[in-house]
Amino acid sequence: MGLMDILQTALAEGRPEQHFDEVANAATQDELSAGLAGAMRSDETPPFGDMVGQLFGHSNPNQQAGLLNQILASLGPGVLSGVAGGVLGKILAPGQTQLTPDQASQLSPDQIKDIATHAEKEQPGIIDEVSSFYAQHSGLIKMLGGAALAITMAKIKQNATSR
Repeated sequence: MGLMDILQTALAEGRPEQHFDEVANAATQDELSAGLAGAMRSDETPPFGDMVGQLFGHSNPNQQAGLLNQILASLGPGVLSGVAGGVLGKILAPGQTQLTPDQASQLSPDQIKDIATHAEKEQPGIIDEVSSFYAQHSGLIKMLGGAALAITMAKIKQNATSR
């Protein structure tokens, strides 16, 4: 069964959680990333910061550090040092531009929500970068729940049929 068949079945049945692993295995990372970015921009899902905080909360320390380092590389520690009560400024040593997994695991999903919300305001393209990161860790995307998964799948299908 091809990707379009899997998407058709998943969307018709209305149970995206049951088919998401199949979709993630059949889709390319670019397709999955674009679908997730569409869901993160949708008015039918929680705000971007909320979704990132939720994903962060389910991530392991290496994934948490990877996400934060992606955001830091995009915006720089100076832009984010005062966000979320200045938590990054407190954790990062002078001159340090990347967080270790140990440092990342000290942050809460609510702090990440604040950081992601601020990052989106500073650079809206961060949604694509975060989506690309999580497309590499597709098992975590399932944690967003049915509505976000359905929109992700619909966006993948839409993008595939518009080519």
